[in-house]
Amino acid sequence: MDNVYGNVIYRYTRKDALNDGVLVNVTDMAAEAGFKLPVAITASVSALISNIPEQCKNQDYNGRLWDVLWMAAYNGDKRKDSTLVYTLILPHEKTITTDKGDKQKFCRFAKLKLHIGPGDKGEPVITIMLPDED
Repeated sequence: MDNVYGNVIYRYTRKDALNDGVLVNVTDMAAEAGFKLPVAITASVSALISNIPEQCKNQDYNGRLWDVLWMAAYNGDKRKDSTLVYTLILPHEKTITTDKGDKQKFCRFAKLKLHIGPGDKGEPVITIMLPDED
């Protein structure tokens, strides 16, 4: 069957995104948390996990990644379709201007989005990202 859209000029695959660092493969730790599908996090989520405030210097990247994955697995049964938005305690520094105009540099909660979609060959894969990422 001919492609009704013509020949593909360029294609950016999940494998390309993993190789470029746009996505970070966390499948091994995700399997420990109960996931049965390949799991990747976006570079933005990886940066959020790495953003450890001075007040939380006893935390490390792997422990915080575990929290992200475990909470995703725990909340996974609550999803109604292929996407789940969940909140977890993940202290990080972020400058926020409050309603009164004050600057706040410390945030306690993070909101993340888990999406189950097709991989490069149509197989189901999971990506954990920030809510405004696609």
